[in-house]
Amino acid sequence: MCGILAVLGCSDDSQAKRVRILELSRRLKHRGPDWSGLHQHGDNYLAHQRLAIVDPASGDQPLFNEDKSIIVTVNGEIYNHEDLRKQLPNHKFRTQCDCDVIAHLYEEYGENFVDMLDGIFSFVLLDTRDNSFIVARDAIGVTSLYIGWGLDGSVWIASELKGLNDECEHFEVFPPGHLYSSKDREFRRWYNPPWFNEAVIPTTPYDPLVLRNAFEKAVIKRLMTDVPFGVLLSGGLDSSLVAAVTARYLAGTKAAKQWGAKLHSFCVGLKGAPDLKAGREVADFLGTVHHEFQFTIQDGIDAIEDVIYHTETYDVTTIRAATPMFLMSRKIKSSGVKWVISGEGSDEIFGGYLYFHKAPNKEEFHQETCRKIKALHRYDCLRANKSTYAWGLEARVPFLDKDFIKVAMDIDPEYKMIKHEEGRIEKWILRKAFDDEENPYLPKHILYRQKEQFSDGVGYGWIDGIKDHAAKHVTDRMMLNASHIFPFNTPLTKEAYYYRMIFERFFPQNSARLTVPGGASVACSTEKAIEWDASWSSNLDPSGRAAFGVHNSAYENQVNSVAKTVEPEKIIPKMEISNLGVAIQS
Repeated sequence: MCGILAVLGCSDDSQAKRVRILELSRRLKHRGPDWSGLHQHGDNYLAHQRLAIVDPASGDQPLFNEDKSIIVTVNGEIYNHEDLRKQLPNHKFRTQCDCDVIAHLYEEYGENFVDMLDGIFSFVLLDTRDNSFIVARDAIGVTSLYIGWGLDGSVWIASELKGLNDECEHFEVFPPGHLYSSKDREFRRWYNPPWFNEAVIPTTPYDPLVLRNAFEKAVIKRLMTDVPFGVLLSGGLDSSLVAAVTARYLAGTKAAKQWGAKLHSFCVGLKGAPDLKAGREVADFLGTVHHEFQFTIQDGIDAIEDVIYHTETYDVTTIRAATPMFLMSRKIKSSGVKWVISGEGSDEIFGGYLYFHKAPNKEEFHQETCRKIKALHRYDCLRANKSTYAWGLEARVPFLDKDFIKVAMDIDPEYKMIKHEEGRIEKWILRKAFDDEENPYLPKHILYRQKEQFSDGVGYGWIDGIKDHAAKHVTDRMMLNASHIFPFNTPLTKEAYYYRMIFERFFPQNSARLTVPGGASVACSTEKAIEWDASWSSNLDPSGRAAFGVHNSAYENQVNSVAKTVEPEKIIPKMEISNLGVAIQS
């Protein structure tokens, strides 16, 4: 995984332009601190910042075919690259890098090879024989990618906004699951799973062993590495299952032979956070080498500007969750680990967010999961990718494996529905698939732990603390003028206004603000899902605690317990800001 920057069809091929492109590429160096590369062919430039994970010795980019007529710069991991090499017996590869297959597949199959890739990727491929190029992004958008257009007719591609926002007349998010070809100058979707048609409701019966086996395969294929790695372990269901499967199958892999079969796990939180306690329990159960990182509210507040610069968003949910992940990633990288496995994507696939308790029927339940998966590249994928890559750390996400998504999304959504009378809580089918009495994957109370959103699980005081901080920097008068200052995605809270001010300072272009999603949300819902419970519309907060009547520590519980004696603005206690510092326990 890496950072890529490409300028295609540039009118200026001078040395000064090359220097400028090198300067812009260096803005992405945090994504790939191990090596830099730039190849120029006429008026086309392909730059690369490498994070070396597979074949660190010889996998530097850009990559080429045999006669160097095909040039590729890639940000990705191709998990089936060894099988693909076997399908190309007449090709000679320059490296053992997993991404080396891309140029050769293009030679063999033309533009239609992308669906053959099993992995996550963003790439630019230049065919010097006719000066054409293609750009593609992985199915769900796990890797980040943007496209821009210059006044001189050039096309710009970059892993992050900061690589192109100062140079392009217009730029936007490159859509996941799409390919852009210079021959027809338009996007076309290469990823077309059945669930993209939300009107078609799947009917496949639930088989717990089929679901379990599909997830285990998704985890195992991601153990491809030539460098040390670990697993993020919050103690929630998703990260705990990822850790359990990794720990169970690590011993038989090439990674274990090279780095040992002892798995390292990592968790972050405020002192006394729910995730720290649960993560420690899971680590003890699995026998991992566990590392706890404690941060203070002040640590998080001090990091917010850096978090917004790196994540390139002003979305409240994303920034709340990205900040502790950003702090943890720095500590993980300092330990020598270069990539981690994480649990993103499960809640979208299985309806794990607490607002799904209100889904009125299986049709709406399924359609909402489809909407959530399609939007992942703007939320959890963006957060996981950019908050880790800020420190040159890669995050791999087995729940978003193409094959696993197919299995999970083919299941009749009736089985995913939350039914209290039958003892079925959120993500019941996933929990049941790993409920093995004879050879347990996890302790029962972890396997059936209530969904806790990451920004809540690191400690309830975190969200309350940043709300209090924002209130000190955004006045009531400023809020009165919010719709005039920010007519697009107008911030409705002081916290949102605070984030927006910082974002606009880094990325003032109109194209930049348009890349960030908006709309009303409660407990991470879409606007559509708010219709499921009218009472939630008065408490539009992305925290899981906004799910009245569902979350065990919902905001309403705090209100009900103190409303008779405490003024409304004092219901959420102000947090004491502790001294700067991160305590580390291993």
